[in-house]
Amino acid sequence: MAPLSRLGVILLFLSSLIAIINGSCSFETPFFPPPTYTRQSSEVWEAFSQIEASLSRLMSNSTDPGMNKSSYSIEVTSSKSTLWSTFHTAKDKNLTRPGAEKVNETSRYRIASITKVFTVLGILQQHAAGNLSLDHTIDRYLPDLNSSHTPDSILWHDITLRSLASQLSGIPRDWAQGDLILDLEDPTAVGLPPVSRDDPEFADLPRCDSYNDFKPCTAQDLFRDLEGRPPVFEPNQKGKYSNIAFELLGLALANVTGQAYEVYVGSSILQALGMAQTSFSKPDDSVAVLPKDIAWYWDVDEGVQNPTGGLYCSSSDMSMFLRYVLKDYKNIVDAKLNWLPLPSTIGVGSYYGMPWETLRTDKILDGGRTVTFFTKGGGLPGYSTMILVVPQYDLGITIFAAGDTDLLSDLLKMVVERVIEAADKLAGRQVDERYAGTYTADPNKLNSSVTLSYSSTHGLEITNWISNSTDMLKVISQGSQLPPTQKFHAQLISTGLHRHEKTKKGELWRLVVSLEEPAAPSVWDDLCTGDVDTAIYAGKPLNELAFWDKDEKSGRFYQLELTAFRVNLTLTDGGGGLRIGHLLGQQL
Repeated sequence: MAPLSRLGVILLFLSSLIAIINGSCSFETPFFPPPTYTRQSSEVWEAFSQIEASLSRLMSNSTDPGMNKSSYSIEVTSSKSTLWSTFHTAKDKNLTRPGAEKVNETSRYRIASITKVFTVLGILQQHAAGNLSLDHTIDRYLPDLNSSHTPDSILWHDITLRSLASQLSGIPRDWAQGDLILDLEDPTAVGLPPVSRDDPEFADLPRCDSYNDFKPCTAQDLFRDLEGRPPVFEPNQKGKYSNIAFELLGLALANVTGQAYEVYVGSSILQALGMAQTSFSKPDDSVAVLPKDIAWYWDVDEGVQNPTGGLYCSSSDMSMFLRYVLKDYKNIVDAKLNWLPLPSTIGVGSYYGMPWETLRTDKILDGGRTVTFFTKGGGLPGYSTMILVVPQYDLGITIFAAGDTDLLSDLLKMVVERVIEAADKLAGRQVDERYAGTYTADPNKLNSSVTLSYSSTHGLEITNWISNSTDMLKVISQGSQLPPTQKFHAQLISTGLHRHEKTKKGELWRLVVSLEEPAAPSVWDDLCTGDVDTAIYAGKPLNELAFWDKDEKSGRFYQLELTAFRVNLTLTDGGGGLRIGHLLGQQL
């Protein structure tokens, strides 16, 4: 075989070295590790102060009667501790049943569908214990579901526990509430035919919950209603929200544990985590956040619907739970179960998880960078709730609201985006202080150096790279076969791994080339792939870098290894307090 020309060598090297990412493709992995929150994290403390002032203006200047009847509890936590909390007590409360005198971190709310997170956690625990499988069908654990023989009934033998937990079952949303026949005095006013409750058709409707003064529904009520109920979609073909799915998961959990669902979750999750302010039983009014005119719903027993929305909880307890999730979400019950999996696509959108509702957005950060939120919201009469887990910033956010139904939306807009912007600025500053600078080989042995710079749009990137007297950025530019005006960035992406995982030494990153937006973008520019594992050289990844010699107090790294190039470079110019004399074994 004839030897490659110099240009051929450059092209081969380029194609092997780096994954090229279109400008319109936001990369799946964060540009940098999560920030560390300390007393010096001025960006976030200033943001919290500004948010507090904005919230105060919102509630004090409102002329909306609904706002005057509203209360809220908001907390932001890292995986280590609560960073900030704020509370508001409604001005206009029930005279005969006011509830908690002053809302604080111990005040309880009905958290509605956030309960689903605890139901799925119970299922994951039993899956890890080998007592059930996410990939078994639900009728294996609830054989009563097969009592129906109607041709168009739900095919339970095609619906797995994973399908139910992931909102992919295709089954109806609700069954014991939400029927307009209970609310419309005159159905004909909205074009519906009149139906008498004495009609035989009405006799088939449930006799519990909203159909019977909120009498608790039972498992038999649920099974009876599901007989002959048709599905909405084919199983596993389309995401569709279903409360019934989680009621079935709760019943399956009870069957395999031999305990009532509420008893199992109470002992295996709530007590195990120390969540003493969370329960399925109704707390005393002295700690209850009771919205005016809707306080009666505090007393409603959800019965068989508890797994989908029955918990009462305080904001401090929820922060405790979010810390538990943040600390170990990749291995929360089993190393094979990542509870917060990223969507398989790299673009922007929202997705169902188990049971997290995942949002990936590029509308907060500079440069089209994305933020991924794992959320769970809930709503019951008088209550609107939301929790958000943001692993890339090591943040968990709790927002509980009671009263005005629009308040939660206002609070989300005022709190979450500002917190993320501040956390991103903090993370960027820490990256700049800990990684940026020029790393150089011993000049007596090798002409090799790398300069790393940080920007808010491109994160940590290589802005100068000499390897054995070769300008590597020029090699990339010449060998890319891109238009001469096409700009690119040699970005570094944290992998979250270490060369030595046990000691957490040798922090591993990967290099990708990110192209700026094409001059004439097309729809296909949004077709993104996430392959950053390129070719190897003599058994080593060509685009892998490792940071070594970390100062534990400042977090500053002083050594950079280019894995495939078999070279270690020393920081010779950069912030964070250089220790050149120490690193070179010289006296300053």
